[in-house]
Amino acid sequence: EEKPGLRKPPQAIVRKPFIGNAKAKSFAIAVDAGGKLGWKQNEISGDHIIEILTEKVSDTYLYYLQQRKISYIFAGKSDIHFGSALKQLAKLFPIKTITLEGGGSLNGSMLKARLIDEISLLILPIADATAETPTVFEWVNHKKKEKSSSHLQLTEIKKLKHQVLWLKYRVTKKA
Repeated sequence: EEKPGLRKPPQAIVRKPFIGNAKAKSFAIAVDAGGKLGWKQNEISGDHIIEILTEKVSDTYLYYLQQRKISYIFAGKSDIHFGSALKQLAKLFPIKTITLEGGGSLNGSMLKARLIDEISLLILPIADATAETPTVFEWVNHKKKEKSSSHLQLTEIKKLKHQVLWLKYRVTKKA
């Protein structure tokens, strides 16, 4: 894991989007509300990195990203607003569709915001009952306890090698 080497910028940095590579055609998008991720370069496997940040990120971190030519957008003051993030990604970059490969909290936040239209699940023939096992969708709202569920419509089932099932669902409506 790379630790960002932070240096003070020559001047204050305005909270507006930064495009590190205007010619990029494919992207890896990282959600980093507080500006903590470190990078060796501005791409992962040929995909240009775009960070989704909040306005609370320090100028030193923004300067770090600019020096590495890593693109970034702001999607909220202190919490990420995913609807705003997706609108900006579509406006500023040639992005029409994204593949969400997050953990349970990110997936749950996107589902809660009604920003997921299809779910693709691989079911492996393994059962893991440990308490720390990650979930696919998790909604953590410390302010109020509310249910966040959606109805799904099965659209495809495929049996793959090694007894793996691939299930595809369309998100139809909130439950």
